[in-house]
Amino acid sequence: MKKNLISILDIQDRIKELLRIAGEIKKKHKNGEPFTPLEGKSLGMIFEKPSTRTRISFEVGTTQLGGHALYLSPKDLQIGRGETIADTAKVLSRYVDGIMYRAFKHEMMVELAENATIPVINGLDDLEHPCQIMADLLTIREIKGTFEDQHLVYVGDGNNVCNSLLLGGAAVGMDVTACTPKGYEPNQEIFKKAQEIGKETGAVISISNSPKEAVKGTTIIYTDVWISMGDEEDEKRRLNDFEGFEVNDELVSRATEEVIVMHCLPAHRGVEISASVMDGPHSVVFDQAENRLHAQKAIMAEMMG
Repeated sequence: MKKNLISILDIQDRIKELLRIAGEIKKKHKNGEPFTPLEGKSLGMIFEKPSTRTRISFEVGTTQLGGHALYLSPKDLQIGRGETIADTAKVLSRYVDGIMYRAFKHEMMVELAENATIPVINGLDDLEHPCQIMADLLTIREIKGTFEDQHLVYVGDGNNVCNSLLLGGAAVGMDVTACTPKGYEPNQEIFKKAQEIGKETGAVISISNSPKEAVKGTTIIYTDVWISMGDEEDEKRRLNDFEGFEVNDELVSRATEEVIVMHCLPAHRGVEISASVMDGPHSVVFDQAENRLHAQKAIMAEMMG
């Protein structure tokens, strides 16, 4: 039976094991030890949205695992000229061994996965970003050593990253608070599901609208852009609505002394995060960026290897 990673829930019971594997793969890479479970295999990468970290990490990661990655934009595929996503899935299934899809809409992601006979990995859609969260959890595991007694406060827009953080944090037993302006809360169904999972793992999943209150005594602060691709028309309104939500030195000072600050990048310095925090001693944003490579290698090895 083929494996997909459309939602973080698809690997809910395997997250900690996949993080362990990612750590081993990272160690092998640092030591120059070859690990090539994708030898002779190809990954088709469909990008509806441009990307820096997703494209480079998947392309380089596939190569390091002994495989070959193909970059496919809508201009390179017939979906740009009206071919259905279902037909595209069926055709690619005859050529490649796995598909990574970066999509505008979650419905398209689901349709691709339903019609492909090979593994499909969600490289981002408008509902979730599971690969990012695996890199985030790998980073937290490396720095904090455990998910127990950790409290992650996400400050910003209740977007795809926030949704997946709630589910991923709940699955590993880590408390997560989504702190957003009113009207920008995360997906309610996902929030409720995360709370259900948290009851089983001991994780407290909550929502707040006050950054200063939410970050008091926390161990992890996480933020993301307020204006995602496709939201540019709302920029002026959003900047007004998010006043007071910048992760700056004053906000960070309310957390624990050992707090780490995370951002999935790209960042708008001086908007959702100050330059002093992003370049400061608490920041681990570039560790996160690197760990996209290692976390995704573990995912590809699991699903395609």
